[in-house]
Amino acid sequence: VQLVESGGGSVQAGGSLSLSCSMPNFSDNTSCMGWFRQAPGKEREGVAALHIRTSKTNYADSVKGRFTISQDNVKKTVYLQMNSLKPEDTAMYYCARGPRVRSGGYCYLESAPYNYWGQGTQVTVS
Repeated sequence: VQLVESGGGSVQAGGSLSLSCSMPNFSDNTSCMGWFRQAPGKEREGVAALHIRTSKTNYADSVKGRFTISQDNVKKTVYLQMNSLKPEDTAMYYCARGPRVRSGGYCYLESAPYNYWGQGTQVTVS
């Protein structure tokens, strides 16, 4: 099982970036994909999650209206479109996958339910 993130980089405040997470070894047991971030000295936080079969999404309050998680099932890729970026969005961004679904059919924004993780891609907003 492998997850590979790409698309990170440096951008000025107000700009946009699009992250990709390739999951070529897709498993039918996987229900959820999530994007997480971790800034130096801070705990990892979930920013967006997507139920693969229903496409239900949920977002952290800090990114609602600015970030969009989506998927391309043919390419087996999950995306995170980030608009109106702020310096506080600077972090290492990780994608993750896991089988657990919370009530209402939504995926968790907490780390524990996810059992596969990518290596991360750096996003820097200045």
